[in-house]
Amino acid sequence: MSRSGMQAKRVARHAPPFSMTAEDTIAMPRPTPAQLAYGSCTVVFSTIAMLLLSQTSSGPGITVIALAALALGLLVALTVPSPAARAAEPSAEQATDEERVPTTL
Repeated sequence: MSRSGMQAKRVARHAPPFSMTAEDTIAMPRPTPAQLAYGSCTVVFSTIAMLLLSQTSSGPGITVIALAALALGLLVALTVPSPAARAAEPSAEQATDEERVPTTL
C-alpha cells in the first residue's frame, strides 16, 4: 500500500462522528459600538479614579483595582440597551386608542 493511501485511511478513521452545520451552531451577538465605547471608557476612568482615591502603590492593590474596573466595565457594557430592544418598544405617539388610558372619567 502506498504512503498516501495509508494517510488517507488514517485521516478517515479519525473523522468526527458528526458534522457541524450552520444550524447546529449558535452565534453569539457581537457587541455594538456603544457597548464597546461605554465599557472601555468605564474601565479607563474607573481605574484612574480608584487609583487616585486609594493612593495604592502595591502590586496586589493595583491588581484588585484593575480587576474591579474590568468587572465594572463589563457590567456597564452588558447593561447598554441594544438597538433591537429599543426599536421593539412602541413610543407614546405610536400607541393605538386601545392601548391608551383615558384621562377623564
